[in-house]
Amino acid sequence: MNTSSGWDLVVIGSGPAGEAAAMRAAKSGMRVAMIEDQEQVGGSCTHLGTIPSKALRHQVRQVIRHQRNPLLQGVSAVPDVGWPELVNKISDVIGAQVRVRSGAYFRNRVQLFNGRGRLDGEGRVRVEDSQEREWVLETRNVILATGSRPYRPADVDFNHPRVYDSDTILNMAHTPRNLIIYGAGVIGCEYASLFTGLGMRIDLVNNREHLLDFLDAEISDALSYHLREQGCTIRHGEEYQSVEADDDGVTLILQSGKRLRADALLWSNGRSGNSGKLGLETVGLEPNSRGQLQVDEQYQTGVPGIYAVGDLIGWPSLASASYDQGRFCAAAICGEPARQVGNVPTGIYTIPGISSVGRTEHELTEARVPYEVGQAFFKNLARAQITGEKAGMLKLLFHRDTLELLGIHCFGYQATEIVHVGQAIMAQPAPHNSINYFVETTFNYPTMAEAYRVAAINGLNRLRR
Repeated sequence: MNTSSGWDLVVIGSGPAGEAAAMRAAKSGMRVAMIEDQEQVGGSCTHLGTIPSKALRHQVRQVIRHQRNPLLQGVSAVPDVGWPELVNKISDVIGAQVRVRSGAYFRNRVQLFNGRGRLDGEGRVRVEDSQEREWVLETRNVILATGSRPYRPADVDFNHPRVYDSDTILNMAHTPRNLIIYGAGVIGCEYASLFTGLGMRIDLVNNREHLLDFLDAEISDALSYHLREQGCTIRHGEEYQSVEADDDGVTLILQSGKRLRADALLWSNGRSGNSGKLGLETVGLEPNSRGQLQVDEQYQTGVPGIYAVGDLIGWPSLASASYDQGRFCAAAICGEPARQVGNVPTGIYTIPGISSVGRTEHELTEARVPYEVGQAFFKNLARAQITGEKAGMLKLLFHRDTLELLGIHCFGYQATEIVHVGQAIMAQPAPHNSINYFVETTFNYPTMAEAYRVAAINGLNRLRR
């Protein structure tokens, strides 16, 4: 066993939160070590979650556009693309991400330790690699950024070759004709959209009464409509009773008495923090029932010098927010004022996509805020007509008296991109956070961003009635 002392910061986990923390600390001159138990850096975000699923979405959209392009109908056959072929095509993207991240560690002199890291008392981190070699790193600070994993109930056999979760679905070696997805959260809805885009019949089982009920109700309804139109059967208010898997398929038995049969099952019902093997007991820390740790405004746990960021602390469990949490945490360790992640946009990569920031109509109504709505339907935009992506809308919520922009909700082509235009205006101090900005500013034409001008004019016209 080797002992290495003099570290300013040891980070466990090289996903977005851990990477951002390591880079920020290194830029301030700290001596930083990164511990990653996988062979390559990037965490689940790069290898199992965000990057693979979004790369797959791009590939599926290409297939759909090929199918719908009138210039190709009768001229070029639609390629027969199965799930394994799609997964193989994304390996280049993952490899490129790994190279970029590995280069950043090298340039910033962050030392990588490949192995499983765990706390070994205050100020000590023990690392064991795949060959059972051990190091003990003595450090002033530790940031835990180990992320999360899919929640797996004990009564579901995830070792069966027809039962998958969002981590193992990339290993599916066949293309099922029909698939059951249990859990209609963000991940479940995204995969439902991917699989219906490939022509599969999907049963999406939701244990709530509406899809993604944190969204604006109109956007949630639009998502439900388009998933059904693509061939997805949505079953609301259902809870599972048991799962029976055999050589030919999977049967999901619901508490309502329904029995759903399909070629395979994707379990997508929540995630748990990766805290089980971190040695938390050696410093007196205890996670909650979801494996998550509680932190203060500086992302410090109840033990001085030990911090936690990203999915390990729960909400909002987004790669974008995790990156900022890691950056803000390291900055606070370096002596800067504490900062919290706020005004986080929601990005849901269904087909079409969804993005929103700010408050919903329901929230404004509950708060008795006098608001008005401005809408732009994509079917009326020249850019959407050119691309053929005519499904969707941009919806602006603004104060009737001050015209302050209160909420942005977008469903459709490039939703996750154009939301940032409105987000930037919302962040301005009054009176510059007004929808008048969109009326007084000239937008490139034809673009999807032009929807802001159309929606703002629509909303102002409502005030003049």
